[in-house]
Amino acid sequence: MRKLEIINKVSSQTGIDKSDVQETFEAVLITIKEALKNNDSVYIRGFGTFSNKRRAKKIARNISTNTAIILDPHYVPHFKPSKIFTTLVKENNKIV
Repeated sequence: MRKLEIINKVSSQTGIDKSDVQETFEAVLITIKEALKNNDSVYIRGFGTFSNKRRAKKIARNISTNTAIILDPHYVPHFKPSKIFTTLVKENNKIV
């Protein structure tokens, strides 16, 4: 499901105009991005937590030139789903 499909579905379920839903959805995404940029975590009860994870310094290899490069420590965005969300997905997606 893509962003536009989410906007259309929320609009049809709530009766709110698509442009208002899109504006609100964009504001939520921007708020989450800003929080992560400031190294804050975002907790949404029943859904999960957005946070940053630190990656350690390491040596990698540039395969096109076969040279070693050093990757400095850095942060990457991370999402940890809540137990409720994880259980919901597990129960509805049984492998047959």
